Amino acid sequence: MAANQGRIPPEVSRFEEPNLNSRGPMSPAPLSGLTILVVEDHDDARRYVELFLRQLGANVVGAPNAIEGLEAVKRHFPAVVLSDLLMPGGDGFQLLREIRAFERGRVPPVPVIAMTALVSPADGRRIMDAGFGAYLRKPFTPDRLFEAIRSVLTGR
Repeated sequence: MAANQGRIPPEVSRFEEPNLNSRGPMSPAPLSGLTILVVEDHDDARRYVELFLRQLGANVVGAPNAIEGLEAVKRHFPAVVLSDLLMPGGDGFQLLREIRAFERGRVPPVPVIAMTALVSPADGRRIMDAGFGAYLRKPFTPDRLFEAIRSVLTGR
């Protein structure tokens, strides 16, 4: 990790401005009233995703690892969780299992979206088979992030 200090992760440096009007009229704050948890160990990437979500009206909670992410789920009961998969001290797969154990059959369960640099089709199948509602390959655009959130919330 020390080798990456001072460098902006690709998911931050390649973030683009959203083009939310491409889908027609939208309220100025389409995520207003939703609490969204962002679990990401790269501080700059987490802050950038948080900033974008706040601009769309979401209440955002951030966590730098899976342990703090689970605590945030228990405290804030988010509408959506965005989780990096590869983090020190516990990965996104373990976090998802722990969230499901905490929910114990809650209907509907909180949707969890994976954010990952894993790129093979087998990785995608593994992510979806694990129970994630969607996944975003890094780097991703704000439009793709918004679409993933909208998809897991509407079931489309």
